[in-house]
Amino acid sequence: MGMFISFFVLTITGLPIKFEQSRLSQGVVSLFGGFDNLFYVHLLGGVLMIFASVYHLIYLVVVPLGGKKKSWAIVPTFKDFKDLIQNLGYFFGFKKEPARFDRYSYKEKFDYWAVFWGMVIMAGSGLMMWYPQFFTLFLPRWVIDSSRYAHTDEAILAISAIFIWHFYNVHFNNRYFPMSKAWYVGTLTREEMEEDHPIELERIEREPNVLSKDKTKE
Repeated sequence: MGMFISFFVLTITGLPIKFEQSRLSQGVVSLFGGFDNLFYVHLLGGVLMIFASVYHLIYLVVVPLGGKKKSWAIVPTFKDFKDLIQNLGYFFGFKKEPARFDRYSYKEKFDYWAVFWGMVIMAGSGLMMWYPQFFTLFLPRWVIDSSRYAHTDEAILAISAIFIWHFYNVHFNNRYFPMSKAWYVGTLTREEMEEDHPIELERIEREPNVLSKDKTKE
C-alpha cells in the first residue's frame, strides 16, 4: 500500500516539476497552493516510497531468519525465457498453445524486479539532488549534475511501464476489468488458477500438504 500511494503522489507532483512550462502543470501547482507546497509533498512521497522499499527488503531477510520457509519462486529462471518465446509464438500464430505458468509468470516477475532497478536509480538520484553538499564529499560534480536527468528519465520510464504494461495486465485486461482483486484479497479463484497458474494448481492438488487456501479458493 505504501508503494501504491507513494507512486501516485510522486507521479502527480513530479510531472509538473519536469514539465514546468506546461499549462496543465501550472494548474496542478496552483491546486497545491504553489510550487513550494507541491515540492514538499513530492519529498514526502519519496520518503514514503523509500520507507516501503526498505521495509520490504527487511521483510525478505527477517522471514527466513524467523524460521519460516521462504519461497524462491519469484526468482527468474530459464523457464521464463522459454515461456516468453512460447507466448510470442502463440500471439503471432506460430504456436497452438500459450505458455503454462507456475506460481509467477514472467510478466509478474518483471513487474516485481523492475521495482528494484527503479528504486536504486530513483532513490539514489533523488537523494543526490536533495543533499548535494553531502554527496559531493564522495562523488564528482558531474555525477550530481547527472542525477536530475537520471531521476526524471527513469520516472518517465516507470510511469509509462505502470500505465501501459501494468495497467493492461491487471486493470484493462477484459478478464480482470476494472482490476484484479488478488492484491487485497490475497487469493485467486480456481478458474483464475487454471488460466494463469496451471502448473502450481496441479502441484497443489498433487500434494495434499500444500495449503491451497493460501493461493486458491473455491
